[in-house]
Amino acid sequence: MANPLFKDYHLGKTELKNKAVMAPMTRSRAVDHNIPNELMATYYAQRAGAGLIVTEGTSPSPNGLGYPRIPAMYNQHHVDGWKLVTKAVHEKGGKIFLQLMHCGRVAHHLNLPEGAKVLAPSAIIAEGQMYTDAEGMKENDLPQEMSTNEVEAAIDEYVVAAILAIEAGFDGVEIHGANGYLIEQFLNPNSNNRKDGFGGSIQNRSKFLLEIAEKTIEAIGSERVGIRLSPNGAFNDMRPYPQMEETYDYLSKQLNQLGIGYIHLLDHSAMGSTELPDKVRKNIRENFEGTLILCGDFDDKKAAKALENKDADLIAFGRPYLANPDLLERYKAGAKLNQPDMDTFYTPGEKGYTDYPFMDK
Repeated sequence: MANPLFKDYHLGKTELKNKAVMAPMTRSRAVDHNIPNELMATYYAQRAGAGLIVTEGTSPSPNGLGYPRIPAMYNQHHVDGWKLVTKAVHEKGGKIFLQLMHCGRVAHHLNLPEGAKVLAPSAIIAEGQMYTDAEGMKENDLPQEMSTNEVEAAIDEYVVAAILAIEAGFDGVEIHGANGYLIEQFLNPNSNNRKDGFGGSIQNRSKFLLEIAEKTIEAIGSERVGIRLSPNGAFNDMRPYPQMEETYDYLSKQLNQLGIGYIHLLDHSAMGSTELPDKVRKNIRENFEGTLILCGDFDDKKAAKALENKDADLIAFGRPYLANPDLLERYKAGAKLNQPDMDTFYTPGEKGYTDYPFMDK
């Protein structure tokens, strides 16, 4: 039986040539004022064989640039830079969504532009270190608690970034609600002890995410909006809490009502972190009528099984795409995969970025 991974799929009105998604992966190559460049355009175009590419996390705000050299989307220079990428991918027949990622408290002020601040739902530090180009590894900064006005302003920043993404030629946007960044910092009561309408109950802690989703859908259309979630994830000092299952049950029902284009569920267990509970995955699948993307330690055989079992509609691949620009061709041919070079994941330049070899035809 043919592997369903290679069959086409309609993501709303966006026609995907297969069911493989290139997962978002930070690569830190936007060396000049967080502006995308020709090197990044080459990298993404090399991987346009994926049915859908989701870009690396891209900040909608100067305050969200927690890491060095990550791209942004809040001014015309960013739009013009990203146009290089979308044009290159579309010329190769690919489809591409921009992932919007505000780092929140996972940040150091040395990585931020002048005038920007490390902000979070509450003034609770994220345990761990952050690399800075200026001074190497540093402890994450203690964030400043966002005022209610700053929370509302941050919601608007996501919406403006989504509008700019469409102007830059993207097929849609993915809101990053996973991996311990700003949106998940609101969801998790260990990082959110606010006393206003954005803290306390599940409904209040979910409000930041849901308002971003609702307003982004109003701005660019539901079919052009997806969201990434990592229930039970421990990345970036996200600690377990008793209402986790209830939180994602509520979120998936609300996102279904909003008609969001897709939910992208991430399982970190392959990277040595906590597992996505099967009960939570199945519950989200039941609650949500839209497209479900699964990500986490898939190869072509595991992907085929998940698709055949209707556990997911699309399957996302991270590191396999990083090291294999022609990943699906290799899967089709049963060819050996290149192994990723971890030393060059976040370093500037072509090495470990655009120089991974294609399969010998």
